Amino acid sequence: MILAQKILITLVALLHFYFLVLEMFLWTRPTGLRVFRMTFEKATDTAVLAANQGLYNGFLAAGLLWSLAYLIRSYQSILPCSFFLVCSLPLATAGIQLDRRFCLSKPPGASSSWSSFSRL
Repeated sequence: MILAQKILITLVALLHFYFLVLEMFLWTRPTGLRVFRMTFEKATDTAVLAANQGLYNGFLAAGLLWSLAYLIRSYQSILPCSFFLVCSLPLATAGIQLDRRFCLSKPPGASSSWSSFSRL
């Protein structure tokens, strides 16, 4: 069980580092534009917000890796890991909700045919 926990904690930390790179360094590049399905203009307008999100993801990843090192060295408690994993849950939930609203909402000035824009 401990091995499975360590593997899952590592995977979550790696995902957060991936999000950090996407949001802080690739936001206005072709990779970031493709992943987040937005135009270059929208990306440049929101770059500061994305960098802030990326920083939060980096802190969560660092916390998870720190707590994983603590778990490996002490074999006592998974409490620090649990704290950072619990911190990740609201972020994941908010990200899913924001993505759904972004894909399904009608942007300002869009025509009435916008409803056929995106299907999740």
